[in-house]
Amino acid sequence: MDFVERCYTVTAAFPRSELYGLTSQLRRAAVSIPTNIAEGQCRKKNAVYANHVNIAIGSHGEVETCIEIASRLHFMSPGDRKVLLSQCDSTGRLLNGLYRSLEDRLNRANDVSV
Repeated sequence: MDFVERCYTVTAAFPRSELYGLTSQLRRAAVSIPTNIAEGQCRKKNAVYANHVNIAIGSHGEVETCIEIASRLHFMSPGDRKVLLSQCDSTGRLLNGLYRSLEDRLNRANDVSV
């Protein structure tokens, strides 16, 4: 959630001409990360949860790409880029750890049922 807030703060300074372009794309991808995790967790099934976390991992990659594009177009300062990428990397590590944990649970459940 902190990462989403930071994305909104940084994109507020993007050119107005990008409101429906890169600004919107980066914000939607950032919001997609926690919303997919929440939706998957609420479904109460590990396989469904893992799928939603996998979608969040894809959104994470999309955010990283948008940050790089925005940086190359000089829409953000090097300092903002550094902070966003640091938060993005941390978020990615958490997502991948969560996904591995869910996959381990699923694999153990499959081993027991065989």
